[in-house]
Parts: sequence; C-alpha cells; structure tokens
Amino acid sequence: MSRRNLWELLKGGLLVTVLFLILLALLSWADKKPLLKNGIWKAELHRADGRHIIFNFETKDSAGKKVIYVINGEERLLVDSISVTSDSVLIHMPFFDSHFRAKLDAQGNLQGVWIKKAGEKQQTMPFKARYNQKLRFTAKARPKHNITGRWAVQFTGSNGKSRNAVGEFKQEGTRLTGTFLTASGDYRYLEGVVSGDSLQLSAFDGSHAFLFTAKVANDSTLQAGSFYSGATGEEQWIARKDENVVLPDGYDQAHMRPGESKLAFRFKGLDGRDVSLSDEAYKDKVVVLQIMGSWCPNCMDETRFLSEFYSPNKEKGVEVVALAYERTTDFETSKASLQRFQKRFNVQYPVLVTGVTVSDP
Repeated sequence: MSRRNLWELLKGGLLVTVLFLILLALLSWADKKPLLKNGIWKAELHRADGRHIIFNFETKDSAGKKVIYVINGEERLLVDSISVTSDSVLIHMPFFDSHFRAKLDAQGNLQGVWIKKAGEKQQTMPFKARYNQKLRFTAKARPKHNITGRWAVQFTGSNGKSRNAVGEFKQEGTRLTGTFLTASGDYRYLEGVVSGDSLQLSAFDGSHAFLFTAKVANDSTLQAGSFYSGATGEEQWIARKDENVVLPDGYDQAHMRPGESKLAFRFKGLDGRDVSLSDEAYKDKVVVLQIMGSWCPNCMDETRFLSEFYSPNKEKGVEVVALAYERTTDFETSKASLQRFQKRFNVQYPVLVTGVTVSDP
C-alpha cells in the first residue's frame, strides 16, 4: 500500500472518530437537559417583605402529558395545561386567570414568576420550586399544645377595622390542617405545622395565596397572629378556643331592596341567549339562584355541589341558575373564564353573565 493511500485511509478513520465523538457529546448533552420530573415539589411565592407563601404540588404523567396536582390539606387541585419547551415551563391554572412562567435549572428545580390577572390589574410574584421536597414547613420542636377544635377569631386590618371568623383546626402531632369560616365563605383547605409554641398554615389555589402565623400561648389562646395574602395583603389576628362559637346567619347577609318582593332579571347565558326567571322553563319550579364568579375559590366547592345536586333533582321540578359577577364588564372575556369553570365541573344549568363587576357596589 502506498503512503498516499495509507494517509487517505487514516484521514477517513480520523473523520469517523471525530464525528463519533461529537455524536457522543450531543447525546450526553441531551441526557443532561433538565426535565420536569415526576414527584412532590415544594413551591415558594416570595413577597417583598421577605415572607414566603409555601405550598406543595405533585407532577405526574397522564394520557401522554404532564399534569400537576396542587396539594392543600386533603385537596388535590388538577392542573392539566402545562407546556415544556427546552428548559422553559408554562403552567396555566385551570381558572382564576393566573399562570406560572419558569425555567428549569441544571438541578431540575423551577424558578420564575406567578402572574395573576384581575380585570385590568396584574399581580406578579417571584416563584421557586424545589424537586423532591415533601415538607411544607419544618417543625423544629415538639408542639407545646394541641389546638384541635373550634376557635373564635378576630382579624384586624391596617385600617384598624376588625372582623370576626371561626377557626376550625385539626392537629396530629406537628401536622396542622383546618380553615377559617366567615359568614360569606371560608378559606378552604389550609395545611401547616405546630412547632414548639408557633403555628404556620398556608394554601395556594391559583387565585389566593395565603400564609397564617401565630403564637400558641396555651391550649385556649392564640396571639400575635399575622395573615399574609398575595403580594402585599396583611392583617393581624388573635383567637380564643370556643367550641360553641357561631357565625351570623348567612341568610341575613342577603336581602331584597326596600319595596321589592320578587326577583327579576334578564341576562345572557354563555350560549348568548337571554334567560329570565319569567321564562316558561321556570314556571312553577323551585329555582336555586347561585351568586358566583370564576375568580372565587369558594365557588369551586359550591359549583361542584350544585352540579351533582342538579342532575338527580331536575326531574323533581328543581332548577338552578348561576349569576356570574366577574372582574370585567366585557362579555367575551367573562365568557372565556366562565367556560373553564363550566367544563371542569360539568355544569348543565345556565350560567349568566351579569355584566356587573364584583367590585361594583
């Protein structure tokens, strides 16, 4: 074999080797690309005052796509609109017009922002989530007291005005779950810990981000409490144990205007058709009127209940009509938000867009 032929052969072999090494490097790089891993995560929403609103979520594969379950106590809130492009992750919450924009770092953790819209307003909070972190809060000491039971609670805002609520808590070791009840609704599923003489409770549902802290003075007194809501909201609270505490009757909160004795309205449904209580469909029927909004977490629970109630009772002469008070007066914008609610809870009764915002007195 001539030297020329031998050199050509070596060059060809060298080229193949170089290409092979490049291919290996590309495959190795692809293997190291961050992934949205399945499992439990610990998420933090960061406030400017240094307080972190913490919650957990679980990622899974379902029907060939990623889904997330936001965890609050016994609740698992399904989030099934997730897109992953390279290291970028976009998570749309099922309602409430909020979403996360984040990037996966080299360790597979998430960092970005949570964006929540409320009509023309927009709230943005820094967001971080660590993979394989199951503890929402760390209990650094054994609880000094057990606060299971019912509590009379007083919240006080920065304006000095107070409002009453009822706390219902269940403590098992250091783990604490519960909620705060008010005449117009509740704070849904809260989860946290009692550590030494301190308690922490938090929740996130796509609309509300809550953190409660307090000192457990004894078995019947909670003091120096702080309630942090969203990016800037803050109230103080105290509580005393009272198994017999009751709230004002919720029916006293709603009433007819003076001089009126009958409800009358006509609004467009999501299908664009007008609906009125004077329609033939409601003649001689019992009509349950739901006052709701797609921005309202309590309305998730109410809508789920009414949807399940409506199906077996419709043939018995019971009808349900929902009046929606949204963040905007724009019909199409309100319709889009309400349709997500309608689909998730399989709502078969009319949902009407009132065109009146929830902030309109």
